[in-house]
This record gives sequence, C-alpha cells and structure tokens, in this order.
Amino acid sequence: MKRVLVIACQSQTGQLARVVESVLGPLRDDPAIALDAVLLAPVRPAPFPWPFLQFFDAFPEAVYEQPVPLAPLGMPEDQRYDLVILAYQVWFLSPPPALSSFLKGAEAPRILGDCPVITIIACRNMWLMAQEAVKKHLASLGARLIDNVVLVDQAHSAATFISTPLWMLTGRRGPFLGGLVPAAGISERAIAGARRFGQAIRAGLWTQDRSAPKPLLAGLGAVTINERLIASEVIAKRSFRLWGRLLMAVGTPGSGLRRVALCFYIAFLLAMILTVVPVSAVLKSLVGPFARDRIARQRAYFGAPSGEDCSLIEE
Repeated sequence: MKRVLVIACQSQTGQLARVVESVLGPLRDDPAIALDAVLLAPVRPAPFPWPFLQFFDAFPEAVYEQPVPLAPLGMPEDQRYDLVILAYQVWFLSPPPALSSFLKGAEAPRILGDCPVITIIACRNMWLMAQEAVKKHLASLGARLIDNVVLVDQAHSAATFISTPLWMLTGRRGPFLGGLVPAAGISERAIAGARRFGQAIRAGLWTQDRSAPKPLLAGLGAVTINERLIASEVIAKRSFRLWGRLLMAVGTPGSGLRRVALCFYIAFLLAMILTVVPVSAVLKSLVGPFARDRIARQRAYFGAPSGEDCSLIEE
C-alpha cells in the first residue's frame, strides 16, 4: 500500500480544485493507493467576488507571508506518507496566505520532513517568484521537491490582464467585450490533460527510491517558462515588497489612511504594468539573441525539477 497526502488551498473559483481532481483521478482509481486530503482554509475565508479595494488591500500581508488562522486541518497523527502533493494559487507573486501559514506552522515539519513533495500551481501566468518562496520553505523543512506542475491561462497576457481581474472582482469568467477578450482561466482541455500527471505518479510510486527520490513527471510538459516574464516578475516582486512595507506601516487592513495610500499604489501599479512590463518584454526580445546561454540557464533553473520537455506525453 502506498500512502499519498494531498494538501490543497481553498479554491474561491473552483479552478484549482478541478485541476487537483484531474490529477488525482488515476490515484483514486488504484485500490493499492491510500489517498488522504487536507484543505487549507483560513478561518476567515477571502470573499468571492472581491470588493475592489479589499482585493488590493490583501497584498501587503500576502507578499510578506504573514500567517493567518486556519480552520482545523484534520491531519492524521503519526502518519508517514510516500508522497505529499501541495496545490496552490498565486497571490501577488507569492504563495497564498493559507499555504504560507501551513508551511510556517507546527505541523509542517512532521508532515513534510524528509518526504517527497510535488507542487501543483494554477494561476494566470506569473508563478516563478511564488514557487521560489515555496521552495525555500520546503528546503528549510527538509522536504524533497521532486516535481512541479503549472497550469496557466493560455490567452495573451494583454487579454488576461483584463479577464482575470474582472473574474476576481465580478465573479464572471467571461468572455468579455463581445468576445474580444476570451474567458478567464485555464482551459477545459488543459484541466482534463492534467490527468497524465496522475497516471505518471501512480506508476512512479512503485519504483521511487525514497532515499533518493527523482522526478516522476519529466517529459510530460509539467511547466512552460515564459522567458519574457522573468524580468517582469523580479521587478514586480521587489515593487510589491517596497509598497507592501509602506502600506503596512501606514495602517492595518481596511483602515482609512491605508486605503488612501492604497489608491496611490493602484495608480502606480497600473502605470508599471502598462510601461515597465511591456518594455522589459521588448528588451528581453532584443537582448535574447545575445544572451542565449543565460536564458537557457534561467529556463532550466525555473523549470526544474520536472522540466519543460514534452517528449513522453503520448507515451
């Protein structure tokens, strides 16, 4: 019998939950695999749809990974697992508060210490900085990250810049503007295709060496690195930390003075997205031919441990 624990963040839209269920399908079908599931849900869950200012007001604490009270996990005691799957969304280029709280909590070392871990991310398109934070937490806990699966919205960044916020703020997924902006979120085809990861996990569990675990999902196109967004993510993360510190110094979430400062921040953020992001993408394209080795190293680093290779998908 193999034992697998799935720890998933609460899904406001239901998208992450559907991705996780697609991956878990083959594992549920195998009577030789015991599957436990834990939901990471804050005691005070985030609203959906979000009120406009409350949405942006959540970013300072999310970026600085401040813990929030979690609902009881119902985690089995004294149980060791052959594999733990961590599934999460991305909040302002950071892990969601529920995941940060768990990784900093008392139960994480017991569950994750010396255990193979697979992360699953469902988001708009930027996830590198969030995964870097999760990797640091896992390393400090002694966990062994063996794979990372990332599903993103495949629409153009300009379209998702409109559709994703509208989804969060109105609860409507779209399409918008008479079909000019496609519906937000991960496609049905991509969600269904995530089943291949479950099939590979089911097969690999029986050949995995726990003392030296290796990736189970290499060759399955687990991640795709958009090299044009790497610099944008780094710049935006630094900006989030700077503004986040300033906003937390101004006041607590929801306070009047902080909301005034937040309006200035939103104006700054829009200006940065409309200027810095496209400019950095253009510069990346221009410099690309002269920095192929550096870009290749970046792609290999951020793509690890599963990698971008797709050669085994048909198999």
